[in-house]
Amino acid sequence: MIFLMNIGNTNTQTGLYSDGIISDIKTLPTGEVDSSIIPGGIPCAASTVVPDVRKKLSGPDIFWLDGTCRTGLNMHLVDTSTLGSDRIANIIHLADTSELPAVCLDFGTAITYDIIDSCRVFRGGAIAPGRLLLRQSLHNYTAQLPLIPIFDDLPAAAGTNTVDAMRLGIDRGVIGSTRELIADIKMLFPDELVRLVGVGGDCKFFIDYIPEIEYGGNDYTLQGIRKAWELNVQ
Repeated sequence: MIFLMNIGNTNTQTGLYSDGIISDIKTLPTGEVDSSIIPGGIPCAASTVVPDVRKKLSGPDIFWLDGTCRTGLNMHLVDTSTLGSDRIANIIHLADTSELPAVCLDFGTAITYDIIDSCRVFRGGAIAPGRLLLRQSLHNYTAQLPLIPIFDDLPAAAGTNTVDAMRLGIDRGVIGSTRELIADIKMLFPDELVRLVGVGGDCKFFIDYIPEIEYGGNDYTLQGIRKAWELNVQ
């Protein structure tokens, strides 16, 4: 049994891996993460994009996934010293479970696009702001625009009030940028079918509007952390 943690900018996901299954999956605000959530007596493997949380958890014996770890992939094209550990977990699981070439699209606070070719070479990817981050930016850096909630659908083609205008500008805009990045990625593989796998807390919205993205499951990054632990510790 292994205790797994995927510590994100906004939320943290935990789970217990045993006999090929991740169970007891929980989500909590990253600000609430401390050593009390880590069970004793079993190994712990974690990924974090929040350095302060890693410092806070420096006491317990934790395997931390980072750019120095073995991945089972050819990583020579990228600067692994700056690569987020959540992205590393995603590409490990992508290569372990998908026909290649493939892209993992992780829709969270940021949207990450990570590409593996048919030779298991990690080709890099892209990072864009997610829907919540775009909302916060408009609210924080303007005098009158409100912080609007996340909606699961889109309003009509022209917003007749400020909230709907923001929804269109943000949500329709980020759908468009996602489609554009997917088209650019496909141009890297003109003679191959590129598989698109979507994960992350905001994934359902994008799959509804870009149906060629298939859902990877709610334990996708945790599975990559688990595989990294097996490659480096077991």
